[in-house]
Amino acid sequence: MYKSLEELKKHRVFYYFSEISNIPRGSGNEKAISDYLVRFGKERHLEVIQDEALNVIIKKKATPGYENIPTVIIQGHMDMVCEKNKGTLHDFEKDPLLLRIVGDMLYATDTTLGADNGIAVAYALALLDSDEIPHPSLEVVITTEEETTMGGALAVDPANLNGKIFINIDSEEDNKLLVSSAGGIKVIQTLPIVWQDIPKDVSAYCISVRGLKGGHSGISINKGRGNSNKIIGRLLYDLLAEFPYFIQQINGGVAVNAIPREADAIILLHSDSVEKLENKIDEWNVIFKNELQTSDPDVYISLENIKFDFTKVFSEETMRKAITSLMLIPNGIQSMSMEIEGLVESSTNLGVVTTLDTEIKFESDTRSSVKSLKYNIVSKAKIVADTLGCQFTTECNYPEWPYNPNSNIRKLFEKIHKQKHGTDIEIIAVHAGIECGIFIEKIPGLDAISIGPDMYNVHTPDEHLNIHSTMNNWKYFLSVLKEMKSYNWKENSM
Repeated sequence: MYKSLEELKKHRVFYYFSEISNIPRGSGNEKAISDYLVRFGKERHLEVIQDEALNVIIKKKATPGYENIPTVIIQGHMDMVCEKNKGTLHDFEKDPLLLRIVGDMLYATDTTLGADNGIAVAYALALLDSDEIPHPSLEVVITTEEETTMGGALAVDPANLNGKIFINIDSEEDNKLLVSSAGGIKVIQTLPIVWQDIPKDVSAYCISVRGLKGGHSGISINKGRGNSNKIIGRLLYDLLAEFPYFIQQINGGVAVNAIPREADAIILLHSDSVEKLENKIDEWNVIFKNELQTSDPDVYISLENIKFDFTKVFSEETMRKAITSLMLIPNGIQSMSMEIEGLVESSTNLGVVTTLDTEIKFESDTRSSVKSLKYNIVSKAKIVADTLGCQFTTECNYPEWPYNPNSNIRKLFEKIHKQKHGTDIEIIAVHAGIECGIFIEKIPGLDAISIGPDMYNVHTPDEHLNIHSTMNNWKYFLSVLKEMKSYNWKENSM
């Protein structure tokens, strides 16, 4: 058990994790961390490539005796989801993460930890920095914007890579081998706002949804957690039947690939309706407490009378279209796999709602391990947009990663686990976007696997990393690299 960060940092993996935690690296803000990786490689006289997307490739020659072993690509992403608790002053553009140890877990303080996917970067740097770890020729690929657009992986030039064995370190469960993942696409519905003057003699109130757990929109979608955008939509729809009111803005969520934890709506109403509003808030607090008693027991709706200086509110038509959008945009699990018990096959997450000067944007993260089902969900969302006269666009379309029954790198990982623990390792698929699918499309014949230590509540300020698992997974990883010398690659040629 480690009692201090200084003691933990004596292990090279955690030393480098601490180092990169000092560098802001939210998606789209990767220049500093990318340049750090370039300096790291050049200071060790390694071959370094930095492309226009700020992806970094660092190559290291094989250690003696491993020169004839196939080159291994080791891959992760440098960006992280930036979420923080309400009221936290942390600035993700410039502030370092404040790491802390609780038992055998590593947390940040009131923010996401960035173990997704800083742990891949830390593993890679510890490996590249060592002269004592046996390994084949290595091509370390650290990509950008995985959490938002997959743009980094999509921009990688495969001509810069020679390896056909691919070890991704973006999995989040120790003692499991990830062998397949979902594809995804970002769906954006944009509603034009028609503004009207604020009527006389009204008061402004902020309705807030708080206390939800949130989580990764793929990994946690099967946990039944509340979506703050959908919750506030239900509440606003119910209010329409009770009394007249006006909406000035609706905002919820901060990342499209995170189940939204918070949402706010500013509404205006006449004084004779305030008591009805208060009663409705009380009523819906009871409803949501009951519905989410297992998944989100701390959920609550708050109501605050606020001062205002704005002069416009949504027209009645805009208000009704906005609420209809919140109600009808697809959300949650859409289908379950019939082949793998418990695996979500397709889903969508209404992750971000933003009110701008001229429009309201509704952004969803859609995932599926079956391509046709992904586009079926997109079609449903487009029908909603078209019906309401909204603009409809898609972005960040990336492929699924299909299971390879003949994978040699999987067989080697299975063999080493059996030798070390005497048991078969669990083979899993995941309902999340892993970059393996993109690289498999780029490099014909690529044999991919994904590993990683236990981490929990990623994409939330409660994200934490199991320290013991991180070290266990690291040793397992190194054992596989070492054993590659003894594996008969020619006999098991792909």
